[in-house]
Amino acid sequence: MIKRLFITMLVALAAIAAYAQYDFIRPVRDSIPGGYNFWVYTPTDYYYSLNETPVIIFLHGQSLCGRDLNRVRRYGPLHAIVMGRQVDALVVVPQNPGGAWNPKKINDVLEWTKRNYACDSTRVYVIGMSLGGYGTLDFTATYPDKVAAALAMCGGCSVKDRTPLGKVPLWIIHGTADRAVPISMSKSVVNDLERTDNDSRLRYTWLKGANHGTPARFFYMRKTYEWLFSHSLLDPDRPVNRGISLGMEDVPTAYRNMEFKKGIDPETVYETTIK
Repeated sequence: MIKRLFITMLVALAAIAAYAQYDFIRPVRDSIPGGYNFWVYTPTDYYYSLNETPVIIFLHGQSLCGRDLNRVRRYGPLHAIVMGRQVDALVVVPQNPGGAWNPKKINDVLEWTKRNYACDSTRVYVIGMSLGGYGTLDFTATYPDKVAAALAMCGGCSVKDRTPLGKVPLWIIHGTADRAVPISMSKSVVNDLERTDNDSRLRYTWLKGANHGTPARFFYMRKTYEWLFSHSLLDPDRPVNRGISLGMEDVPTAYRNMEFKKGIDPETVYETTIK
């Protein structure tokens, strides 16, 4: 009897280990009434330890809007993970069906994630580009006490009162040759923060000659995530990390040094408990 129980336990542990050796991308549909559908990526170590894990929220651009959730995997952190970039965080990727990003709906996704996963609420990061760059700044300005750091690329800000952005370590990146969203949209945010003396946690990078799509390369670079993870709500005075650079010199090498074999797709898990 004891021997049989021991064997059963070994089989169960082996099954758990086999399950946990993978990383997972989980679609979450219709779980928030009137809210966004979204993906949740859980890194491999999450299932071993269930430790509180940092959260990255990625907000896509207008080209990925719609109701086909697979569209939002075409670029950004989820695609970078498929390409082989290791990201040691819960990566949450909502889909905007159309129009401007709604900060409250983004917050609903974040709060749902906190209720259903072991999250480190002191290390929540928001990143986005184009329309998602707007969403990143709008959400951060609305909920500055929830965001450990934000990275907004080739976007702008729709919120009238931008002073709350000064509470958050913030990096704004924009190409000087962007014809889709003029660099003046990002410069307007920078100018407002500088004018109101709210720029101590701000850094910005103007990519000389870069078009609208160029900054997307940074989603595939290890040091982008290193920069995010270097911030926490628990940091005294919450300084912005100025020791990591992202520039045009990085663009040609963005896809190098991936940790895993290129092309391995994290297993997609569909559960009846999560629509």
